[in-house]
Amino acid sequence: MTSNLDVPQQRDWIWRGWQTRYAVARPRAASSSPMPLVLLHGFGGSIDHWRYNLGPLSDRHPVYALDLLGFGAAEKAPTRYSVELWAEQAYEFWQQTIARPAVWVGHSIGSLSVVTLAQRYPEAVRGMVLITLPDPALRRQVLPPPLRPLVGAIERLFSSPVLLKPIFYWIRHPERLRPWARFAYADSGSVPEDPVEVFAPPAFDRGASGAFCRLARASSEVEFCPDVVESLGGLEIPGLLMWAEDDRMVPPKLARPQQFQAVNPTLELLKFDRGGHCVHDERPDLVNRAILDWIQRCVDVR
Repeated sequence: MTSNLDVPQQRDWIWRGWQTRYAVARPRAASSSPMPLVLLHGFGGSIDHWRYNLGPLSDRHPVYALDLLGFGAAEKAPTRYSVELWAEQAYEFWQQTIARPAVWVGHSIGSLSVVTLAQRYPEAVRGMVLITLPDPALRRQVLPPPLRPLVGAIERLFSSPVLLKPIFYWIRHPERLRPWARFAYADSGSVPEDPVEVFAPPAFDRGASGAFCRLARASSEVEFCPDVVESLGGLEIPGLLMWAEDDRMVPPKLARPQQFQAVNPTLELLKFDRGGHCVHDERPDLVNRAILDWIQRCVDVR
């Protein structure tokens, strides 16, 4: 059971024996740029979460959006999930489908995947747009060292399938997901289509509960994500970091996006005074315009 909102040309793609899905929107104007864009969604998202971005961005560029393994219409695979796994998936998708340097646009864990991809496979990345960039190491840094083992043990306990599966079956109902959506959006009422239409359907797919448990366990482990600050520090690829001031899930005051600029001066920071964690869905007009203008100014020099 999967969602199928206003996202054009959805296609299946088998990756390492697992079924995944992607969308493609090609520009119609003869004056458009050949520079491809690839969109990677955040936690719980899918290609449908780019419903207000794919069309407008494709006015100037060919645009692809990929369902990361475990999310959306991609298979809920019984595997060990990590940012590195999604970066590998994205790279192999690029090899087989695009095969020319692209601008990669990520949201939340999609941003983490873009940074990891750029660090490991720079030949695939001409530029990167990061719509919020969480730092998984930050929660460990803010805890006093004596408390870290205790917090780790609690996280492992609460990521047990015995506890998580009943919670998952209870919370996946759209009406129970709606408070979470209200937390992720500064004003979900401003979005024409109900955000829950994106997040709820994949939760009923076969294997969804098992994937949820594996994702919860993986995200609490150090190996889930390479060091973001270290990865950014080694990059010489143009980058645009976008953040909304009302992001309650990854608040800019806590995440300190300036630390990313400190290690990578080529990273341009753009803040929106309105919008939440899913600002690309909530304020697509501003986000789309900012992405296209930045690409034209900093990346797509023909």
